[in-house]
Amino acid sequence: MTSAVLSPGMAALVLFGTFFALLALRVPVAFSLGLACLPVLVIEPRLSPMTLFNETFKAYNSFVLLAVPFFLLTANLMSIGGITDRLVRLSRVMVGSLPGALAQINVVVSVFFAGISGSSTADAASQSKIFIDAQTKEGYDLSFSIAITAVSAVLAVIIPPSILMVVWGGVISTSIGALYLAGVIPGLLIAGAQMATVHVYAVRRGYPVYPRATLREFVLSMIASIPALTTPVIIVGGILLGWFTPTESAAVAVIYAALLSIFIYREMDWPRLVTALADTGRLAALALFCVGTASVFGWLLAYYQIPRALLENVSDWGMGPIGVGMFIAGAFLVVGCFLDAIPAIIIVGTTLQPLAASVQMHPIQFAIIGIVSLAFGLVTPPYGLCLMIACAVAKVRLRFALKDTMVMLVPMLLVLIGLIVWPEIALFLPRLLAPEMVK
Repeated sequence: MTSAVLSPGMAALVLFGTFFALLALRVPVAFSLGLACLPVLVIEPRLSPMTLFNETFKAYNSFVLLAVPFFLLTANLMSIGGITDRLVRLSRVMVGSLPGALAQINVVVSVFFAGISGSSTADAASQSKIFIDAQTKEGYDLSFSIAITAVSAVLAVIIPPSILMVVWGGVISTSIGALYLAGVIPGLLIAGAQMATVHVYAVRRGYPVYPRATLREFVLSMIASIPALTTPVIIVGGILLGWFTPTESAAVAVIYAALLSIFIYREMDWPRLVTALADTGRLAALALFCVGTASVFGWLLAYYQIPRALLENVSDWGMGPIGVGMFIAGAFLVVGCFLDAIPAIIIVGTTLQPLAASVQMHPIQFAIIGIVSLAFGLVTPPYGLCLMIACAVAKVRLRFALKDTMVMLVPMLLVLIGLIVWPEIALFLPRLLAPEMVK
């Protein structure tokens, strides 16, 4: 580093300036990250443009990242194999009698879906097709229907199993099993906040309510859904008991979802399986390409010691754990508006880790604050991938549903602040069920 041509400040200016300039030109994020590295690699004599390819492919040499396509495939198998339909029926008998019944069902299905798939984009795609048109036909406002579908989809990255938790654990060396446990209570709190928001909307706008389900209907729906609801128990329980690693648990989830779809629910056929595999390949390629180019970007940040330079002044502010937590959440909230969550973890997570450690913030709490903050970016422009998907299904522009979406994010923001102020919200379950993972 002593013989580097560029100073940390100049390197940061070139990297981030080029990256945001490319984003402004509407170059896809993954390509922007890679292309932003090229000027630095050309200018620096000790480096070479070949570093871009070497570090990109080195990032793929990770057993943990195999979980990403497996969880995406699980989500797609759920959609084609009748699993999602059973979860919708169970949700209807559970909360159909509440104000805004179909929107409440939307949230509860997202909770169940999150416990199996780990992918918010897959959730947004499948739930949008199921709920947006159905809600508008029952008298719900289209903007509200889009907003609640997109916002509830973010639960998939918070409630275990979560692709973001797998990536975080692999990049920042944090116990993935502990992260899975830590996401349960925050995820349920956010789901509760979303249901409360739906209740307020429904009462004010007179949204319809379904008749209360009978005990027999509830029992029959529960019996039909038990095989599907067993999936998160197998995934998380298997990791905690040491039966398999997070990546192996994702593979088990695929096998289990396939067995349910073929032999129990008997709704999977060959053409639909081919479609699911093709969709998985496209989504996985996009996600993993982001991982590769973001890894090169992060490698250059480390090479020039840019994180240390950025945090030197911040460390002098004398912030305590709560102040640092707010700063970390703010950084992820801003970055999440422009960047996909996976590269954001690789770049911003590794940058902020020393700051969190400087105030003795537990790595699990740091991870959950980061992941929940990044979940906002899935529905906030200009990135807002889940909101984009929901708007695309509804065939409207993104700004059409923006007001209702922002309203629904306020209760989520209160939960995020609670995570910062009370660390035990995230740490309670890991300390109770797997204390050896949080030491």
